[in-house]
Amino acid sequence: MKFQPERSDAQTIRGYGPGWIAIDQDKISHSLIISASGLRQAWDCQRFEDLTPEHFAQIAAIPAELVLFGSGTRSRFVPPAWLQPLIDRQIGVETMDTAAACRTYNILASEGRNVVAALLLE
Repeated sequence: MKFQPERSDAQTIRGYGPGWIAIDQDKISHSLIISASGLRQAWDCQRFEDLTPEHFAQIAAIPAELVLFGSGTRSRFVPPAWLQPLIDRQIGVETMDTAAACRTYNILASEGRNVVAALLLE
């Protein structure tokens, strides 16, 4: 039986705080989308109130088995209709505050899961 964790090549969230996230060696201060497969791109929204259905259609175009939506400093839910592009592609969606999404992303990515995190930084 092995007790040491498997090594993962997925990018890792090394830290987070109000208005920032550290991924690998970079400190980022804007909303972003990352994936275990190496995708890292800006996500054009600064507040929860700025989100639109198009933001979730953008995420649905990324191959994934699960999307973690980090909704900012607290857990907030978008209208279910906005998630339809993800549902149509049979991509699971979990909503939580951004800090919880960071922690969950690291766990799933280290397990080799095809996970995407859409992280709102307010």
